Amino acid sequence: MKKLLLLLLCAPIIVLGQQTINGTIMHDSLQREYILYVPASYNASTAAPLVFCFHGYGSSAAVNMSYTKFTEIADTAGFILIHPQGTIDNTGKAHWNVGGWTLGSTIDDIGFTSTLLDSIVNTYNIDTARVYSTGMSNGGYMSFLLACQLSDKIAAIASVTGSMTPQTYNACNPQHPTAVLQIHGDADLTVPYTGAPSWTKSIDEVLQYWVAYNNCDISPSTTAIPDINMSDNSTVEHMIYSGGDNGTTTEHFKVFGGGHDWPGAWGNMDIKASVEVWKFFSKYDIHGFTGSMELTSVNDAEYRIYPNPSNAQILIKGNFSRPLDYKLFSILGESIASGRLDINSRQIDLSDLPPNIYFLKVGSSTYKVLKIE
Repeated sequence: MKKLLLLLLCAPIIVLGQQTINGTIMHDSLQREYILYVPASYNASTAAPLVFCFHGYGSSAAVNMSYTKFTEIADTAGFILIHPQGTIDNTGKAHWNVGGWTLGSTIDDIGFTSTLLDSIVNTYNIDTARVYSTGMSNGGYMSFLLACQLSDKIAAIASVTGSMTPQTYNACNPQHPTAVLQIHGDADLTVPYTGAPSWTKSIDEVLQYWVAYNNCDISPSTTAIPDINMSDNSTVEHMIYSGGDNGTTTEHFKVFGGGHDWPGAWGNMDIKASVEVWKFFSKYDIHGFTGSMELTSVNDAEYRIYPNPSNAQILIKGNFSRPLDYKLFSILGESIASGRLDINSRQIDLSDLPPNIYFLKVGSSTYKVLKIE
């Protein structure tokens, strides 16, 4: 008994929790750095998605990690997160070699990303059909470069304040329909929305490239995002070019009055870029649309919800000849409330929920609900 007790006391204690790992890897005789975040929910028996997030020019993995706050989303969504670190260029700034304005660089960042991805896949149980790339500014350019030149390993990409260099654009060779999200301000003075012929494509050119490649509808559906923060001097429209091959879309959050910002961290506060990026990624794998929740159009709606936006209760109006179950989801797809509606009970109380966008599923239909202060 004493021996057993001694063994128990000496045995290692394993505490399961999230891990932040500052790692290095050799590529092209260079020691490259990265920050890896593994959420507490990671289970080696279940394949997890992987999200790359690339920092902007002159920035760092640590700074990018601090303001994007993808770690908070990873904790609930269950993906592994990696923030790679760029190398120093001849001006002393950390960068990603994307051609165009980085043409003087000789760094093989595509090969580095591929090597780093392979290393993570060999260490963790990664769903290789659900590997995504996002980033700010130079990191957005890098994500487009990966969609063009490493698409056999990348399911979907999202760029925030980035674009495509003429070199990336002209040599783009994706291997599968690729869902693309672009978030950009029309007053961005660093990466101009209208482009600059010698070094960056306009956002319209970028969108039209992917609309054509994915075979999307040429006319987008456009939704004005509620201006819930009127002090940020900007508003947002969400454009969706749907109908692409394999169910892909090309999407754009256009920030009117927006600068070189990461919405939700600074600049526009009507949307949270990180949340929108993951919400977008979660709909796709490398084969296309995965069948996530689709909103019911106004014209097809069986029920009406009002007031919407609401700061307390919403009332569901429609045919209640029989009771109907409902579920309320967060924008990340988490179920946060459920119940049953009938002719005598048609209200849903939102008063305890924080202001945000929610999805209400009633019967076979799904509706967007906005909770306000």
